[in-house]
Amino acid sequence: MSGRFKLSIITDEITQDLGHAMEIASKEFGLAYIELRTLWNKNIINLDEKETAEVRRLLGKFSLQVTDIASPLFKTDWPGAPPSKYSPKTPQFGADYTFAQQGEVLERSIAIAKALGTDRVRCFDFWRLDDPKPFRVSMDSKLRDTSAQVASKNITLLLENEFACNTATGAEAGRTLQAVQLPNFKLNWDPGNAAYRGEIAFPDGFAKIPKERIGHMHCKDVVRKADGTYEWAAMGRGVIDYVGQFRALVQAGYSGTMSLETHWKGAGSAEESSRQSMAGMKDQLSKAGAL
Repeated sequence: MSGRFKLSIITDEITQDLGHAMEIASKEFGLAYIELRTLWNKNIINLDEKETAEVRRLLGKFSLQVTDIASPLFKTDWPGAPPSKYSPKTPQFGADYTFAQQGEVLERSIAIAKALGTDRVRCFDFWRLDDPKPFRVSMDSKLRDTSAQVASKNITLLLENEFACNTATGAEAGRTLQAVQLPNFKLNWDPGNAAYRGEIAFPDGFAKIPKERIGHMHCKDVVRKADGTYEWAAMGRGVIDYVGQFRALVQAGYSGTMSLETHWKGAGSAEESSRQSMAGMKDQLSKAGAL
């Protein structure tokens, strides 16, 4: 499948059975890329050597490449800050690491990235605080120092704007990118997360982002409920103007990776929900002249 972007899907949005997810991604969806977060009910950074070798074998079998390691790096509470109301009580995506363990998370992420042929590792901006201002300089320094640390290993960090973290919107992403000006620190732009936080992701949020700093993208849609809160939707059935977003990315010269992160489960199963959402995403890409 050809187009302006390198299309991908996060495999665990289809199934934890990696071989089956790869078969659908490659043969049914026509993709050449996948993104890895959890597989076989394990977080990607917790795979052992035998499991890693099996991932490599499957990648070869289905002629797929890995966009990035969807690591849980810095999805943790900031030390000394009030506990975040978004800090989960149970592990998320098979990961539950303290701030003190983030060095280990980073090492494992880099090791699995290199083993699977990618130089990109996703990270976050710590669980969201009601008032991050007293800690903002220190958090920025941590992101900056970590980026500098991994630069010598030819690793790029992809900061995801996550609605439950301190960088959640396009406006907040623009601020963080301004504070962390290293060439190997880029944005994993997620319009769905920005919209879930209440921002008009496109065009408003997108306008605040330096386009040359976008290193990857997640695609999922949202609908606004009667009470003003949001829930996930299939691509093309929500409030985000993805046709406009895709056109703007083409105009900005973006030709990088872009993963469907389904999240919506309204079709009765994760696999069928991903199937419908991928169809919606391709339809919007076609309307934007990007597929």
